[in-house]
Amino acid sequence: MKANNNQTNAEKKLGKLPVWKLKDLYSSQNDKNLSIDLNNIKKETNKFEKKYLNKVKLLSAEKLLEAIVKLEEIDILMDKILSYAHLLVAENGNNENNKIFYQKMQETITNYASSIIFFTLELNQINENKLKSLLTNHKLKKYKNWITNKRSFKPYQLDLKIEKILQDKSITSRSAWIRLFDDLIASLKFNFRDKELTSAEIFNLLSDRNEKTRKVAAKSVGKILGNNIKLFSTVTNTLAKDKSINDEWRKLPSPVTSRNLSNVVEDNVVDSLVSSVVESYPRLSHRYYALKAKWFKKKHLMYWDRNAPLPFQNTKTYSWSEARNTVIEAYSAFDKEIGKIVKKFFDENWIHAPVLEGKSPGAFAASTVASVHPFILVNFQGKTRDVATLAHELGHGVHQYLAGKNQSHFNASTPLTLAETASVFGEMLTFKLILNASNSKKERKALLANKVEDMLNTVIRQIAFFQFEKEVHTLRKNSELSTNEICEIWMKVQKDSLGPSIKYEDEYKYFWSYIPHFIHSPFYVYAYAFGDCLVNSLFNTYEQGLENFENKYIDLLKSGGSKKYDELFQPFNLDLSKKSFWKKGLSMIEKLIDELETL
Repeated sequence: MKANNNQTNAEKKLGKLPVWKLKDLYSSQNDKNLSIDLNNIKKETNKFEKKYLNKVKLLSAEKLLEAIVKLEEIDILMDKILSYAHLLVAENGNNENNKIFYQKMQETITNYASSIIFFTLELNQINENKLKSLLTNHKLKKYKNWITNKRSFKPYQLDLKIEKILQDKSITSRSAWIRLFDDLIASLKFNFRDKELTSAEIFNLLSDRNEKTRKVAAKSVGKILGNNIKLFSTVTNTLAKDKSINDEWRKLPSPVTSRNLSNVVEDNVVDSLVSSVVESYPRLSHRYYALKAKWFKKKHLMYWDRNAPLPFQNTKTYSWSEARNTVIEAYSAFDKEIGKIVKKFFDENWIHAPVLEGKSPGAFAASTVASVHPFILVNFQGKTRDVATLAHELGHGVHQYLAGKNQSHFNASTPLTLAETASVFGEMLTFKLILNASNSKKERKALLANKVEDMLNTVIRQIAFFQFEKEVHTLRKNSELSTNEICEIWMKVQKDSLGPSIKYEDEYKYFWSYIPHFIHSPFYVYAYAFGDCLVNSLFNTYEQGLENFENKYIDLLKSGGSKKYDELFQPFNLDLSKKSFWKKGLSMIEKLIDELETL
């Protein structure tokens, strides 16, 4: 009843918020098509194993192509079912049936997938010279990048039996701990002035205009996280050790290597990004938060003031229809065809927008499968930041949609580092539209400051998160970490990255515990900084009028994961291997802070 009342109040201010229609995947958990697809997976994985086990390295180019296409067909069915199960839990994690169904689908599909693990292992056994010869086949060559990416794991793969055990046991090891974390987060209730709020609602109050509201909300978050911190510590320690065991068996040189391999990016490129961002802390975050403290006429800001609305902040609340029109206009002004795709997300109800009890906090775009379409989840509450988030996720959606329509299933999947390109670019398009429409110095100053804060959250904060993870995972290889040790690492990276103008109280030491990326996808976070710095350089190229930019950009999105990043960005004359590239991206943030100081 409470959730319905909240929704009614929201509707008065924001208008009717859309809820996605998952029937585009399956009509229900009892849909006969779902049963048919599960049976097909079982049948086809068994057939695939019988046909190709111990034979992959002997296949001709035509037969290898045939095997990959069949594997794709199986993978599409798996992705479709798991996407549906995941989205059910995302829209209501408190629903017991949704959780049981999701777990059941994970267990069933993991069991079936065990039959086909051998394929990648045997693919990696093909002699390099023979592979070059095979890839002269025009049709097989389309999968060259996918094959190359799979073979990059060759030095770290184990024998078939061990790989099967690791996959089968993941349900009761890694996946089980992730599920525990998700259940805990979904069930948490934060007391706020005699109300019980969800995590999405309470964190929204940390950017409330009223300082007392922010403080009370922050204290409530700290208290509830602190009350559950032992369990959060156990989950973090267990998952870090689980990863450490796997890495040790695979002889991976560092905790980050597996993520870099998945992202198809070299260790030295990531090291260059990270060191460039860390070096920029004083010029960017330290300088900006000192400026913000001055605007608030304070010597320093409390941690709950970091995302506080500025004293000269525009208090505009966007209705859903205003947000929709703004985002569609921004994308359409860049390219009409992309604008039409964005409009499709709204018209076809591919978005879930209201804040509801049990709903996953934050925002994401789920690519699902090309035969259906992506789905977008946001928790829309009418702030300028919510419009930016909507634009961000729609960038992902457009990227996924175009890649899915123009590439085969395996080639459509984009590494995380490149996956953030379209999202951050779309966010920048929307920001520029709103900025150019502003008609006062005060409004322009507020918009610029908000953009700087978003960029600091995307670049500085995410690299600080990365540094936190790296330290935790490195230390966990040798010994379990106490809650205090984890909290100390957290506080150090926060102070280093945010600078002396932010002050903390004791409960802030627990704020590492709610961040889902640490649990779901270790070291995912640097992809945000990667994407932001990359897009800053890309957007600079766009504004400088590179010939045929729009078509080159759309070709990049259509390519999905079919090409490596260096090849994808060649048409834009961008070289990501150089440290100067990252400094160029960071300098764009610095220029915005320069402009703020002059306003």
